[in-house]
Amino acid sequence: MIKELVGFDLEENDMLVMDGFNHCIVGVVERFGQPPLVCYNRDLVIESHMADGMSFEEAEEFFEFNQIGAWLGESTPCFITFTASFTASE
Repeated sequence: MIKELVGFDLEENDMLVMDGFNHCIVGVVERFGQPPLVCYNRDLVIESHMADGMSFEEAEEFFEFNQIGAWLGESTPCFITFTASFTASE
C-alpha cells in the first residue's frame, strides 16, 4: 500500500486510496477549503476491471456502482476522464 504521493502524506491528509489501483492514480486534486483527493484515471480503472475478466459493460457498471458511486466522506477519491485537447483561438 502506498503511503505518500509526491508532496502528500496520505495518512496525514486523510486521503483514501483504492486497493489494487495504484497504477491508475494520475495525481492529487486540490480545492480551496477542501481536503486533497487522490485522483484516478477513469479509463485505466475500467481497463483494469476488463483485464480481470469483465466485459466493457460489466466493468462500467461495476465502476459506476462500486467506485464512482461510493461515498466515503470528504476524502472519497475522484476520477478524471481525459477529453480531446484544444487550443485557444487568438
